This record gives sequence, C-alpha cells and structure tokens, in this order.
Amino acid sequence: MAAKELAKVRIKFVQGVNNAVIKQLLDDILEAGIVNDGEKDSILEENVIKTDKARALIDTVRKKGDEASRTLIACLYNRDLTLYNNLGLSSGQPAQPAPEPPIDEEWSTTLKPTTDAFWREKQNDRSTYTVTKETIRSRVALLITNIEFTDKEKIRKGADKDEENMEKLLKALGYEVVKRTNLTGKEIEEAVIQFSKHPKLKETDSVFVVIMSHGELGAVRGVNYKKGDAEREKDKFPIDDIYKHLDTLHCQNLLNKPKIIIIQACSGERDGSVLVSDVAVVSDDARHPGLSLPADEENIEDDSLRRAPREKDFIRFRSSTPGTVSHRNDDEGSFFIQYIVDALNTFAHKDHIEELFRRVMERFESFSVPTKRIDDDTQMPVKDRDTLSKKFYLFPGL
Repeated sequence: MAAKELAKVRIKFVQGVNNAVIKQLLDDILEAGIVNDGEKDSILEENVIKTDKARALIDTVRKKGDEASRTLIACLYNRDLTLYNNLGLSSGQPAQPAPEPPIDEEWSTTLKPTTDAFWREKQNDRSTYTVTKETIRSRVALLITNIEFTDKEKIRKGADKDEENMEKLLKALGYEVVKRTNLTGKEIEEAVIQFSKHPKLKETDSVFVVIMSHGELGAVRGVNYKKGDAEREKDKFPIDDIYKHLDTLHCQNLLNKPKIIIIQACSGERDGSVLVSDVAVVSDDARHPGLSLPADEENIEDDSLRRAPREKDFIRFRSSTPGTVSHRNDDEGSFFIQYIVDALNTFAHKDHIEELFRRVMERFESFSVPTKRIDDDTQMPVKDRDTLSKKFYLFPGL
C-alpha cells in the first residue's frame, strides 16, 4: 500500500524535494536500518544532480516494501510538511492520540509502545530531553527494597510484590536494573555511591533510583533499625544524600540527563488515613523527625571549566506528604507503586514524566479502601525537588 503510494507521487517528489531534505531523509532511513552506509553513499555520490538523487532515494526505498515506504513517508512528514501535503500522502501521518480512558476503565497491565512517528516528532522539539535508540539501550536504574528487618514486627509484607512490579516496569522501559535488597542505612549509601560510578551512565539518557523501605521525615530506615535502641535507631539513610552523590559535582556523566527519584516510605507518624479492614492494609510506619543534610561545599577554581548548576535535572516522587504514612497491602504491595506501574503502562507512550506523576496523584484523589475510620487527611503522593528543565518522554517500545 505505502510502496504503491510512493510510486504514484514519484515524479512530484523528484521535482519538489530539495538537496537538504534528501540528505536529512537519507540520515533518517540509515538510522532506521532501511539502507546501509554503502547504499546511502551510492545515492549521494553516484548521482550528480538533485533529481537523480531524489529518484534513486525513492526507488531504493520503494523496492524494499511497504514498511520501508511507510517509514520514508513518516520521515518526510517530519522533515518537509509542505511537500508532504502537496503530494497528498497519508501513510506516514502520525496517528491521532487515542482518547484517554475514563477513570473507571481498566488500566493497562502491560506497557503500551510509543510510535516511531511520535518519537521522531519529539526529536525536533527543543523543549524535550534528547532520547535516541542508542541511549535507550544504555539505560540503567537502581532498585533498593527493604523487606526483612531485624525487628521481626517490621517485616514489610507485600514489599516483594513492589520489588517484582517495579523491576518488571523498569526492564520493560529499557533499563538495566541494579537490584539490592535488605540493606542497612550505610549499605544504601554505598549502593548509591557505587551506582554513581556505573559505566553505563556516560551513554544513558536517564536514570531511575527507587528506594522502598520503612521511613520517616527526611530518611529511609535500614534493616537494623529498632525503636528504643539508641544505637540501632541510627540505622537510617538521609534521602537528600541521593542528590549529593548524583549531582553535577560528583557525577558529571549524568549532567543534563533526567534523574528520577522514587521513594516508597512513610514521611512521618501522622496517619493520612487510618485503614482498618479485612484486606490487610498496613503502613510503612514512621516515628521520628528527619535528619538535616550537612553542607558539602567544595571550591573549584579553573577558568577552563564550564559552570553548571550543582543540582539539575532531578525530579523526586514520594509516596506521601511530609508527616504522613504510606499504605501497603499485604498481598498486592503498596498502592503508590501499583498506581505508578498502572500509569506508566497506560500513558508512558505519550506522556512526559511529570504528567505521568500527576496522573498518579490524581488517582489518589479517589483512593479508597473499606475502612472503619478515615481521618480528614488521606494519603497523597508528593512530586518535589523538581529541576527538570525540559519534558522527559520514556518512549517505551522503541
């Protein structure tokens, strides 16, 4: 179908396309694997005049079939919309976005793939972070989950399900997952430091750092934490230390790349909603004030160095507002992680990361579990510490 469409407009294409667009289209179809370097060089070097180059380009692609022809048409749509419209083409036109599902519609259980046309459209958008098929293959994420605690009463039932669901989601998005389980506060810090030196960071377009544990205002707890034991109460990891280890000064390989931080842990002792029911809903309990992060200033004096903001391109998504608990189901895991997985499965093919997080927050507006008592203040996630300067799209399925 698409090959026949190209055949019909062949003469008009040869007459109407210019040299600059020909070169752009050749770059596009080379990247898409439709032609190889030899074929591209042959089209450019063996044809002196513009019309011969155009004729060789369209004939080469047309002979490779409908899929190759559709790709060329889509590339032309992105490179020269005027010529595309003058030719009356349709096969490469980006599909119109599907209507958003109603609130009560089933959320997707698998990751919906983005379209190649949508990705190409965003390649020319200066308001979005650059994502290529090569950088997607270099993605890496850190996943830390504390399930078993020395204090057996603090075992986080259902957290294994959170770990399973988050690992599955990150891998589907193209991330190599560095997974660590049941760490002390010191071991969490060591894991973050080690991750900051991961060899893939130089080539990746982004990272996720996901930490799931018991928590309190400003910190997550290590597996040896025990209330009432002065020494074991020190087993914590200050959340803000993530920024210290992954900022511009300490991890220049992540300069200008989105760093998405997800924290599933309580932020305080106040119950946003006391849930007592037959579905075994519990919370990642929290009881203590937070730790303040000490200043770690270092002077750099070198006129040859380019100045860059120390903290840039971060966004943090926490499971609850400061001072409140986060709720978890013994069998299905935390609601926060469940809703993140649902939102990304359903909308990551077309929404940027901030919009995806907003969808999770919106879903918590109707958050409900059969209860005997509900306080005025219900659980609400927090999107904060946001220094993203552009929109970040995950482009699943490319």
